[in-house]
Amino acid sequence: MSLTLAFDVYGTLINTHGVVTELEKLTGDKATAFSHSWREKQLEYSFRRGLMQSYENFAVCTSNALDYTCRFHGVELTKKEKEKLLRSYRSLPAFKDVEDGLAKLKAKNYRLFAFSNGTEDAVEALLLKAGIRDFFQGIVSVDNLKTFKPNPAVYSHFLRESGAKSENTWLISSNSFDVIGAISSGMRAAWVRRSESAIFDPWGIEPTTIVENLGELDEKLS
Repeated sequence: MSLTLAFDVYGTLINTHGVVTELEKLTGDKATAFSHSWREKQLEYSFRRGLMQSYENFAVCTSNALDYTCRFHGVELTKKEKEKLLRSYRSLPAFKDVEDGLAKLKAKNYRLFAFSNGTEDAVEALLLKAGIRDFFQGIVSVDNLKTFKPNPAVYSHFLRESGAKSENTWLISSNSFDVIGAISSGMRAAWVRRSESAIFDPWGIEPTTIVENLGELDEKLS
């Protein structure tokens, strides 16, 4: 049976810090720090909502995180400026290795799916804009369950939606919490270490394999 590959989207395929260019126009030399704070708070809010069972979709988490980040960095943005930044999340760029890496995997007849905290329509638009939608058989969103990764239920949800078995499925993610969540749920997982400074969470659960880019994946899968 062909392996099924579940690709995380934000931070793995799509560069969430692609918003820095737009931020530079609004925040000047705070742009990079602002982008990192925004991303960290976005994830924190998704975790907190999942634990509280007080679901709002990922776009709401992103918007709330933007409001917090503005206050944290002492940046005043107008409503229109915030709306423009939030729209940019629907047109973020893919990392440079993604298109060639996906093409290589597709040619080997792996079953490729996008698997995201984002809503299906948001991920669809994002992948289309980045020019990589056609590589995927489908999109599986956690939105249907009204919770977020790494809730074990979302990994079971992926298997049901994709028609895959855990022993034949790999999660591909740059987020260590996602990798740990997938392995804890019986899947295998590749951590995409997109930065030399990235640290994998020391929980005693290691990734099945580690790659620096998607081009290395094929030789690591089995």
